[in-house]
Amino acid sequence: MPENESWEYSLCIPNDLRAVTISRRTLRLILTMHGLIRLVDVAELLATELVSNAVRHTKGPAALRVRWSAGVLRIGAWGADPEPPEPPRLLGQLAESEEGRGLALVRACADVWGWQLLARDGNRGKYVWCELAAAA
Repeated sequence: MPENESWEYSLCIPNDLRAVTISRRTLRLILTMHGLIRLVDVAELLATELVSNAVRHTKGPAALRVRWSAGVLRIGAWGADPEPPEPPRLLGQLAESEEGRGLALVRACADVWGWQLLARDGNRGKYVWCELAAAA
């Protein structure tokens, strides 16, 4: 795949936990079709965490966005809750915890991550994203 090729996909999803699996499988297909199979396993893990947070912690719709540009894959999830995400803890601190692993996994597996306030289709919310370099 040429490094200078750019593309973006967005998947609008309902507030339904089944959307997590649908998003993960859609992401796998996108990356496979674009010749990025080497990123699939880590990208699926990251997307699962981001989308499940967007669905679990809001009552409204959500969305998955996948973008490839300049050799970097950005995976993001928009959710209708505009509250900032809890800062991720270190994975070692979460051994006995039932929740709170999502962003810790994102921080551990992605090259960089962040979040921003973002309105979508008239709904206020936030967009949490992470990036993987092609060399990952």
